[in-house]
Amino acid sequence: MKLHREGTAILIGCLILFAIATGVLHYFFPVYGFYFALPLWILYGFIVWFFRNPIRESDSSENCVIAPVDGKVVVLEEVFESEFLNQKCIQLSIFMTPLNVHVTRYPVNGKVIYSKYHPGKFLVAFHPKSSELNERTTVVVENADHTKVLFRQIAGAVARRIVCYSKENDDAVAGKEYGFIKFGSRVDIFLPLDTEINVKVGDKTKGGIQKIAQLK
Repeated sequence: MKLHREGTAILIGCLILFAIATGVLHYFFPVYGFYFALPLWILYGFIVWFFRNPIRESDSSENCVIAPVDGKVVVLEEVFESEFLNQKCIQLSIFMTPLNVHVTRYPVNGKVIYSKYHPGKFLVAFHPKSSELNERTTVVVENADHTKVLFRQIAGAVARRIVCYSKENDDAVAGKEYGFIKFGSRVDIFLPLDTEINVKVGDKTKGGIQKIAQLK
């Protein structure tokens, strides 16, 4: 199983800490120390699982919109996007639990024309205002037809770190990694109003593979 590089420091630190804790428990409780330490290693197994980075390949066309993350569609509505696009859009939001893969991937092909980090609060990720108030990153990609798609990584109550590698003038390839969110949260995508949507609220998504929409 391939692990994401964002987990390296955490995994090494936890391994050292849990090994020391296991040794201390075994020293003071020679018979039952292993059993006392068992929950630590179950937790370590979960942390390893959280930082998994499965290899995924999409066969998207130029106008396909690929799911940027694993999760569940929680918002699908018409809104006014005021940070960059300044127009009405379809907002499609995908919520992730700590059990989902947390690699974030480009939803569309094109050129990155905007990338910005916003400090903010840590409201629960499904809160209606989390897209505007929480710590987040915003990226805009313009495709060959000059259609602009904006998407955000949003930190939640549990997620306290979002990582975005995307920079202006980067080439965006749908399904390819552009960041990581640590321990829960959501991703919002803002699409043109004439976009054909292939999912509905409550649907599960598969990041980097599933075609969730089609641009006109």
